Amino acid sequence: MADVVLPQLGETVTEGTILRWMKRVGDEVRRDEPLFEISTDKVDSEVPSPASGVLTEVVVPEGATVEVGTLLAVISDSAAAPAAAAPEPAPAAVPAPPPAVAPPPAVAPPPAVAPPPAVAPAPEPATPDMPPGDAAERSEPRLLSPVVRRLVNEHGVDVSIIEGSGVGGRITRADVERIIRERQSAPAQTPGSPSAAARPAAPAEERAPDAGGPLIVPLSSIRKTIGRHMVASKATSPHVLTAVEVDFEGVERVRRTARAAWRAQEGFSLTYLPFIARATCDAIADFPQINASIDGTNLVVHRSVHLAVAVDLDFQGLLAPVVRDAETKRLRAIAREVVDLAARARRKELSASEVTGGTFTITNPGQYGTLMQFPIINQPQVAILSTDGIRRRPVVVTDERGDEAIAIHSVGVLALAWDHRAFDGAYVAAFMDRLRDIIQTRDWEAEIA
Repeated sequence: MADVVLPQLGETVTEGTILRWMKRVGDEVRRDEPLFEISTDKVDSEVPSPASGVLTEVVVPEGATVEVGTLLAVISDSAAAPAAAAPEPAPAAVPAPPPAVAPPPAVAPPPAVAPPPAVAPAPEPATPDMPPGDAAERSEPRLLSPVVRRLVNEHGVDVSIIEGSGVGGRITRADVERIIRERQSAPAQTPGSPSAAARPAAPAEERAPDAGGPLIVPLSSIRKTIGRHMVASKATSPHVLTAVEVDFEGVERVRRTARAAWRAQEGFSLTYLPFIARATCDAIADFPQINASIDGTNLVVHRSVHLAVAVDLDFQGLLAPVVRDAETKRLRAIAREVVDLAARARRKELSASEVTGGTFTITNPGQYGTLMQFPIINQPQVAILSTDGIRRRPVVVTDERGDEAIAIHSVGVLALAWDHRAFDGAYVAAFMDRLRDIIQTRDWEAEIA
């Protein structure tokens, strides 16, 4: 017997909506076979069965929204299946339903409903009063999750103009929010203009009461979830920040030389991130407790580096998809996987397994030229690395004879937020020194060859 529960579909996801059960009660299922579809603020995904056997009970129906860890269904052992099948004969007493069928007289009214053809024009007036979301569900076979339906109804969005990006063309929360953003960013129209009249007004709470007033925007579900997760992390871990300045000149020389060939081969730019990720995995090999998590009063040191990389979702939230076994991959493989995961994260195409199980996280605000950021730890991990802006700066360099000179190099800051329960400052300082040394001295040209 195995319980099917709602899995953690992302570090900050607390609930999900069951979109579709792919098996019915009595069906045989195999381990890792897709069992149901789930929708969350961050991921629309098929969830595999945790065990093989027979689906004997579905506790949560399609369309219901439940919290992570909620019991969804029960799978019995295949051997027990016959026993489960035995009770089926008992329901053979289903002949009892025939009595319910006896109410065919109730079916008599339907004939009376035959006249409605004449009342056919009635649907016309009924349509305007029908909420957009409900109308869509009646006219289209696609299922709108409660979250999507609420957004559609609150903002008066016509679902017929939305091209769904979810599984099977399903309309996702991101699709609806994109339409809302486009509408809000459209040029303002004068009250009397036809386009202004045609466009549904935004809810009162989301627009300024007058031209000079503030714009009140309710926090989205994803913002509330991230907020709860971050507050809980700060309350759980005694956060400390350790930062080092790193000379990226060796990396920069390789980037300049390989930039064109890399883009031609890979189809994307060669950034600093894969160099830092590769060096981080090697530094962790020397300081394994950095790649750990807290479980009650235990420090769980992971043997594999499952590297979570924070991805910005068009300024609407964050997701940290995971590069599995990153310590076994070279720079090029890591770069490809990060780009692929980031692109699919923004399209909400990641599976549950791709956004869970991270053991160490990197966040990359440096693309915006930040000096130094103090990130919040991704629980239950014990550390998170921020890669900040890299700039051309004057530095002191020493030649082989020990003579010093001033040169212009690419320099940036790496900042590690860490949990003081797991280790002390000396351990972290030694780790950061090792990370810096790898970045500054490795033969990166050979690495990407």
